Amino acid sequence: MQKVLKHRKGRIDVLAAVMLTLGAALRVDAQHAAAQQVDKPNIVFILADDLGYGSIGAFGQQLIQTPNLDKLARNGMVLTDFYANPVCAPTRGSLMTGMHTGDGLVRGNLELGSFENWEEFGQLPLPANTVTIGTVLQAAGYTTALIGKWGLGGPGSTGEPHRQGFDFFYGYLDQKQAHNYYPDHLWRNGVSEPIPGAVASAHQRLPEGADPKDPASYANYRGTVYACDTMTAEALRFIRNHRDRPFFLEMAYTLPHMALQVPERALEPYHGKFDDKPYTGPGYLPNATPRATYAAMITLLDTYVGQLVQALEENGLLNNTLIVFTSDNGAATGGGADPDFFDASGGLRGRKGSLHEGGIRVPFIAAWPGKIPAGSRSDHPLAVWDLLPTFLEAGGSPTPDGINGISFWPVLSGNSAQQQARTFLYWEFMERRGEQAVRFGRWKAIRKNTRAHKGQSPIELYDLHVDRAEAYDIAAQHPQLVHRAAQYFATRARAAWPAWNPDTPQSNPNP
Repeated sequence: MQKVLKHRKGRIDVLAAVMLTLGAALRVDAQHAAAQQVDKPNIVFILADDLGYGSIGAFGQQLIQTPNLDKLARNGMVLTDFYANPVCAPTRGSLMTGMHTGDGLVRGNLELGSFENWEEFGQLPLPANTVTIGTVLQAAGYTTALIGKWGLGGPGSTGEPHRQGFDFFYGYLDQKQAHNYYPDHLWRNGVSEPIPGAVASAHQRLPEGADPKDPASYANYRGTVYACDTMTAEALRFIRNHRDRPFFLEMAYTLPHMALQVPERALEPYHGKFDDKPYTGPGYLPNATPRATYAAMITLLDTYVGQLVQALEENGLLNNTLIVFTSDNGAATGGGADPDFFDASGGLRGRKGSLHEGGIRVPFIAAWPGKIPAGSRSDHPLAVWDLLPTFLEAGGSPTPDGINGISFWPVLSGNSAQQQARTFLYWEFMERRGEQAVRFGRWKAIRKNTRAHKGQSPIELYDLHVDRAEAYDIAAQHPQLVHRAAQYFATRARAAWPAWNPDTPQSNPNP
């Protein structure tokens, strides 16, 4: 026990040093005074969780029904080459700060504490006074709200949403708690609110002796209050209560992340649709019909999107609201989920946690009547760290200095010729064996096993214009492009958390 406590204290000391260093560097720029509210659009940003590139109808899905998202795509623009990061927290960090993972703070899912409530410590917290999408939009005259999954600081930390530019927060602070759709509490502006009828844990296995074919064996894995229902209700209330001034609302849904849990009303349309075999664990929760449940979770997400759009229309806000939908990373396996059955990655290579296209390229839809051309598409390569400046430009406000993101409002508004050019998009994920990736034009380069080779492992090269599945490594034929990719890789700044650097010994891995 003493050894465990000493190890934990050492990690906390390192974390404290990181926070002190970064807290001094990331200050809200005082020049961002409150802006005029004239003609500012409302912004509704909807972020799915582990939704693969090909998981909705607008991106080719054939087995799962997503009528509301498909309608949103018909009424707006689809971006075919939009990117997130490979796992949850880095994407949320890039969204909040406009920084990619080569320069930003959050580069992995650094898990603090445990799944127990008394150790609900969250992930690496954003430091105090960080410039976030919340703070800059507040300064631009917006009321800001985030509902759903946070993952950038646990209870009592500097990273809590109400300390990072959000006037209202309701949802999960700790990503680990978000594995359970029937939790015993959610957080409202720093206060834990109990929820009745909770499922005890999202990580169980079917008890010995239980019949996996008997639906009654799974009764304990569905609770009373479905968290996404309560979060959507909060969002609808927020829209009604703030219709008279500009607002930014982020809906960070947990669907379709495991565990596989869904209300019966959502599951009913998929009963008997697929050849399902029960999932009994271990890992996430057992489920009698995992394929049907996975499909139902995505359709339920689509239903919530429809409710949000309807609320905007009923409150007379639809014509002055920019709606954006995307995902935090690619499709995930495990826990009974079978994304391959649904071709959830749309033919792309890789899954969540990979820097191949299937891990980071995600569906993207944007709609704003009269501002974004209906039924339009763009293959301009863009990323989640571009959203902060894009939202600001859409609202007529300047972009803060020192971020990686660039506004792609010209693309969305049908003026691609005016879009600011960029040299490359960069990703890294130093957990596990460590990977770096860069896209420049049609070319995609990946360096794997960086931890074993101190960041000097061989570079793979792919031509995404003819090989979107990244099946053919053409590095040997293009040494000059490989050299250019190596130069781009070298632009990364050292990560503040030591384990996210390739020269950190593997004997001291990131948890």
